[in-house]
Amino acid sequence: MVAFAGWSLPVEYSGLVAEHLAVRTAVGVFDVSHMGEILVHGRDALKFIQYVTCNDAARLVDGQAQYSALLTEQGTFVDDLLVHRLAEDAYFLCVNAANTAKDVAWLAHHAAGFEVEVCDVSDRYAQLAVQGPRAAALVQSLVVEDITGLGAYRFRRDVAVAGVPTLIARTGYTGEDGFELYCAPADAGWLWKALQEAGNPLPCGLGARNTLRLEAKLALYGHEIDDTVTPFEADLSWICKLHKGDFIGREALLQHQAAGPARKLVGFEVADRVPVRDGYPLVADGREIGRVTSGSPSPFLKKNIGLAYLPIDKAVVGTQVFAVVRGREVPCYIVPTPFYTRPKA
Repeated sequence: MVAFAGWSLPVEYSGLVAEHLAVRTAVGVFDVSHMGEILVHGRDALKFIQYVTCNDAARLVDGQAQYSALLTEQGTFVDDLLVHRLAEDAYFLCVNAANTAKDVAWLAHHAAGFEVEVCDVSDRYAQLAVQGPRAAALVQSLVVEDITGLGAYRFRRDVAVAGVPTLIARTGYTGEDGFELYCAPADAGWLWKALQEAGNPLPCGLGARNTLRLEAKLALYGHEIDDTVTPFEADLSWICKLHKGDFIGREALLQHQAAGPARKLVGFEVADRVPVRDGYPLVADGREIGRVTSGSPSPFLKKNIGLAYLPIDKAVVGTQVFAVVRGREVPCYIVPTPFYTRPKA
């Protein structure tokens, strides 16, 4: 267990590798109740969400979610988040735990002039993430209505899962199929137990969550993204809908797009059995050109992999760079990402 953002969180239960492989090949369950939840509602809810997030929320219909971000005026990340459309005048946001208070304050500050209310509702929700090829079958076994046809980034409210009222979303942070189940905190223990009895999913901790998202090249706030990084640098330009109209950070992004980013987030494989960890320097031509944002052995791919920001001329697939590991330069090669893509059914 480790302390994180005011929570005591499990790093592992039976072991990181076993938990990682269970999600890739069968099914695992994560208690991610530390995530923050924010409700935005009122007559100007859509107009407000359009202004404070960079993706195009006008494309959403009731019961649909999208990955997006809150940006600074400089076009850098306040946070990344999931935006769920409950109704035309109500949106449910899932944000990073360490950023919840900051995000609520930032949204409340920018709500001036909008007929909208921003409410931190994190204490109303626990969240269990059921992930893996067997996730749909497991969750379906506890639900009367058919949820197997629920598409990616779609959700339903008030679904009884093992009798527990739940918001069920086909989302996740592992690169696998799965569901995120939001329920009342008082019901979370019962729901966890029901999942175990129905399909024996392997309990998974933060360690496996990190290696799974790394294989899938999913950004982690504080590592790949923060208030010094733009979506164009983070290979997340697809969440920036510059055509939709004004939003916070748009002008900076237009300028950044016109000039072109000087660096880019890339993936690399280590041509050695030595793991390359977060923060290690990367060098080329005798000088440091970047640092590892996330690095780890890949349990499923059985390679040592990592992510880093590199100058554009070094961000080309096949380019060799060197990681400095305890004073030794270890060769690494830029590779296509994501490292892992879920097989199509």
